[in-house]
Amino acid sequence: MTATVSPSGAAAELRTALREAGLPVGATGTDDYVQLGTLRASDARQLARLIRTGTKRTLKAARALRETCEAYGIDLPELRVRQGRITLGACRVDDAVRLARLLGASSPGPEVPDTEAVQDLLAEAFSAATGGGTLDVSVRGEAPDVVELGALDARAARRLIGALRF
Repeated sequence: MTATVSPSGAAAELRTALREAGLPVGATGTDDYVQLGTLRASDARQLARLIRTGTKRTLKAARALRETCEAYGIDLPELRVRQGRITLGACRVDDAVRLARLLGASSPGPEVPDTEAVQDLLAEAFSAATGGGTLDVSVRGEAPDVVELGALDARAARRLIGALRF
């Protein structure tokens, strides 16, 4: 469940955080958006550094997960960091089956199983391989050969990488 945040409350929180970081930037909130005031170039660079520093572990885990999956031939084209979590995104059924097998799942058989069977297979394999972690796996209604993989925090991503490398 996503919490609803008012634009004015979000703007106030951002203004406070920027001020605490020594960046004198205004922020105002209207409708569903927060608008930042004009930044000096030096302040913009500092803000970029702060963002990179704050997301370093997550960005590093996402990069390592992408490289590990690519090494195994698993295509996760939508893998990206979003709102502090690593979103895995859409995955073809055959890639999901390959991932589940790499995580220790028993083979579903010579034919490619249906997406709902893959959904269960991958969720169980992920949990077993990562010591009880969970991965949301859902079927994309408009694409019968695609499953949607959920988001992970950096810690769960590192456990997944470890399981794949082991």
